Amino acid sequence: MPAAPLPVRDGLNPTRLRLPNTGSWPTALDFLLERFPSDVTRLREKVATGEVVDEHGTPVTATTPYRPNGFLYLYRDPPVEPRVPFEIDVLHRDEDLLVVDKPHFLASTPRGAYVVESALVRLRRDLDLPELTPAHRLDRITAGVLVFTVRQPVRRAYQSLFDERRVTKEYEALAQHDPALALPRTVRSRIIKERGVLQAREVPGTPNAESRIELLDVSDGIGRYRLLPRTGKTHQLRLHMSSLGIPILGDNFYPRFYDVAPDDYSTPLQLLARSIEFDDPLTGVRRRFESRRTLAI
Repeated sequence: MPAAPLPVRDGLNPTRLRLPNTGSWPTALDFLLERFPSDVTRLREKVATGEVVDEHGTPVTATTPYRPNGFLYLYRDPPVEPRVPFEIDVLHRDEDLLVVDKPHFLASTPRGAYVVESALVRLRRDLDLPELTPAHRLDRITAGVLVFTVRQPVRRAYQSLFDERRVTKEYEALAQHDPALALPRTVRSRIIKERGVLQAREVPGTPNAESRIELLDVSDGIGRYRLLPRTGKTHQLRLHMSSLGIPILGDNFYPRFYDVAPDDYSTPLQLLARSIEFDDPLTGVRRRFESRRTLAI
C-alpha cells in the first residue's frame, strides 16, 4: 500500500477512501457527501480549505471530477469518547522500540467505538511519536506487554518477527481449578473467525491453533495458569481454556456470550500477556520484556 500523502495528525492517521469503479457522482465531493451524509457541513469546509487530497497529495476542490478507482485522503473529526480510566506504563524505550504494559479495557489501535481511547493514539500524542506503529496487537480486554516500533524504517523488521512466529509469548490466566484435568497439556484445534460474528469457534479439520497450558499454583479453588501459544488465532487462548472446561475468569465471550456495558470495568478478563522474547532483527541480541502487572480476583 502506498504511503499516505497526509501525515499523522494529533495521533491519528488520515482516512483512506477508494472510489468505487462504478458510480454516477459528477464530482469527488458529491461522492463524499453521499458517503458521509451526517458530515455534510464539515466535508464542505474540509474541501474548501484544501484538507481533502487525492493519492498524489493534490487538494480536491468542489469541482474535481469523480475518478473511478481513485483514492481520497482526509482527516475525519475524532469522536468524543469517555476516557478509559487506566494508564499505560512504559517498560522500555529506545530509538527503534517502545514497549508498554497495556491495561485491561484499552484498545491497542483505533477500532470501532475506540479511536482516541486506544494505546496507539494516546502514546503518539503523549510522547510525540507520530510514526509509532504496533508490531502486534492485544485484545482490548487483555492486559500486558505490547510492542511498538518508533520509526518507519524499522517497522517491517519487527512486524515480521510476529508474522513469522519468531517471538516467544507467555501469558498468565486465572480460571477455576479442575483437579481431574491433567496438566500440563498441549491443545490443538482448528479455529475460525467469521467477519461480523463476535465469537471465534472451533471446527473439525486440520488444526491451525496450538497452545500449551500449564498449572502454576492453586488458591481457594482458583488456578493460576501459564499459557504458551505457538500460533496467534483470534481468541485462541480463551477458546482453548474454555474447551478444557476452565474458561478464563471474567470472559464474557466463552463459553457463552453475555453483554457488558462499555463503561463497566468491574470484572476484567483475567488474562495477562506476561512476557515477550525474541532475537532483535537489527542487532541479533536476545530481548525479553516482562509485564509488571498482576492478576487478582
